[in-house]
Amino acid sequence: MPATAPAAAASAASAASDTPLPLDPRVQLLNLVRDALARSSGLGAARLLAEAAEQDIEEARAARKPQASLLGSVAPALISATTVTGAQLQVNAGVSLSQALYDGGRADRIVDWRVQQSEASRLGLLSSQEQITLATASLAFERSRFRMQAVIYGQNMRKMGCLVQALEAIVNADQGRLSELVQARKQMGLAELQQAQAVSQARQVEAKLRRIAGDGLPGVAGFGTLLLVVPELPGVLSAAERSADIGALDANAAGLRAMARVVEAGTKPQVNWSLGGSATVVGGTAALVGNSGNSRNLNLSGGVTVNIPLINPSVGYSIQAARKRAEAATLQRAEVLEARRQRVADLHEQAVFAFDRLKRVGMVLRDSDLLRNFTLQQWQQLGRRSLFDVIAAEGDHYNLRVQYVNALHDGQQMNATLISLGTGLSDWLR
Repeated sequence: MPATAPAAAASAASAASDTPLPLDPRVQLLNLVRDALARSSGLGAARLLAEAAEQDIEEARAARKPQASLLGSVAPALISATTVTGAQLQVNAGVSLSQALYDGGRADRIVDWRVQQSEASRLGLLSSQEQITLATASLAFERSRFRMQAVIYGQNMRKMGCLVQALEAIVNADQGRLSELVQARKQMGLAELQQAQAVSQARQVEAKLRRIAGDGLPGVAGFGTLLLVVPELPGVLSAAERSADIGALDANAAGLRAMARVVEAGTKPQVNWSLGGSATVVGGTAALVGNSGNSRNLNLSGGVTVNIPLINPSVGYSIQAARKRAEAATLQRAEVLEARRQRVADLHEQAVFAFDRLKRVGMVLRDSDLLRNFTLQQWQQLGRRSLFDVIAAEGDHYNLRVQYVNALHDGQQMNATLISLGTGLSDWLR
């Protein structure tokens, strides 16, 4: 029996609900970035270095706890005396326990140094993640750019194809207009060449994306409208000081200052306590005169040792060198931050100009669309324009559309870089 109208409507609604909705382009870009991060060997190496730096902290902290060791030795010996000549076997075993009571804060400063090293490694990991995120996003925008260019050139090619077909019919009746047909074919061939070039560039970008993110590339729909708002310059400048790169430089400088204090602490008295015990068993056979048997000795010791450095001419130079390295790291941090601020200011100006150019090209594009339609109409109906005017108007219009696409993606890529230099593109995507 044929389905009733309500049943058909319900079936259609069910089919519509089963159709997966297209993912938001921001979600698609986030998934693409996650795939790139998961596949990056460099990021895996940075993560292992960060984990190793955390283990270094625990190693430095454990060095302040009591240390115990077991000693043992087995050694043959040949004894020759006036009364005894023979071979013996000496077996020695001992246990020692020690701990530093006072070291001038050297162990604590080593821990501080390792903590700063670990923080620098952690921030370096975040910086590596941000670099991969920005590179992936830039390639995604480039892919969208060339795909949109290919669509525009394809439309131009089809428009020229329509003109070629119309002119072929005209030339069949009027051979005097053959030059117009040649001109139209030339313009169609040029549009076809431009489309092929755009498609080739898109494929090259896609090949790079597949190398870093795998084969599951998303579509390009919506990627032209992800980052249309230029972030405020004061906010980006403020966020740049808190970025992972600058934080890593801060941690490195703090670590070098801690290392200078480690060297200074090495010039202070060292106090340690220790306990120890050992047992020695000597066994053998007298060859000439003497007794045969084993002897045992047991020794116990304990106490406090004090080491006070008196003269070390080289330590002063070591301290000064460590301090100067810390000062150099601080100056390098200031230099990098200033260069980062200058780059942010330049990129902000370029992004603002890119979107201003986008707006202006859009205004000219509307007039260009009217002009090409009027020119085509006057050529077709009134004969007041030549085909060369039509082709020129069409070429200008599609070139303006390509300029619009370029301005759109230039602005978005600069916005992505601005966000990356500030709060981070990874945080923005999440």
